[in-house]
Amino acid sequence: MFGRRKKSGADDAAGQAEQVVDAANPEDGADEADAAAGQRRVNLPPAPRPDGPWDISEVGKPEEGRVDLGGMFVPGVEGMELRVEVAGDAIVAATVVLRDSAVQLQAFAAPKKEGIWGEVREEIATGITQQGGVIDEIEGPLGWELRAQVPVQLPDGNRGVQLVRFVGVDGPRWFLRGVISGQGAVQPEAAGLLEQIVRDTVVVRGEGPMAPRDPIVLKLPNDAQMVPDGVQQEDQGGSRFSGGMGQLQRGPEISEIR
Repeated sequence: MFGRRKKSGADDAAGQAEQVVDAANPEDGADEADAAAGQRRVNLPPAPRPDGPWDISEVGKPEEGRVDLGGMFVPGVEGMELRVEVAGDAIVAATVVLRDSAVQLQAFAAPKKEGIWGEVREEIATGITQQGGVIDEIEGPLGWELRAQVPVQLPDGNRGVQLVRFVGVDGPRWFLRGVISGQGAVQPEAAGLLEQIVRDTVVVRGEGPMAPRDPIVLKLPNDAQMVPDGVQQEDQGGSRFSGGMGQLQRGPEISEIR
């Protein structure tokens, strides 16, 4: 199933973190050597990607087993829903929903010789901690990631937290970010299939000039159909995608964890 939505309240915490553009300064009293080491980490070239995600130049037939979204080929998994995220009139992200977990995928342009995931991690962490959230930086199955407890307001008006995992991979002139939510964030050891979806994603950066961090714009598949928010479609036959993927719906909310 496909879904389409504009960013809503469930994305505010992650969205606000994305919008932090100034790198975090070292805390008062921090050792200057530590700050210098952090700067070196930020400017490292992209690491090898022997297990993906892949650049379009590295895959012979990217369309096999994947959904063509223009700027990305996203793996198809039986039983999943694929939903797109819009910013203005542009499609900038795709969310794969699998049972009670989800991973949002978004690709960005990046410098030719420098990875940006180290710098982006610092900015996300700063944005979330400024909101009163808690961040752990962990070396996980996809490399360094952030595991966040993000403050949210629950439907009953009380305060709660959402558990979210931010993962990222630097590629040749692009950066792929994944945001894992739901049970894949609550129980990371059970998120193997979501992590494999990130690894199997193919990024199409294109050859045109792009400023670093510009989103790589996506497109709808040729046979996708739009379903307005709140409209349920019972007949989803005829889709060429597994799991009934072929209709467009509103995207998922991040699970609330009290």
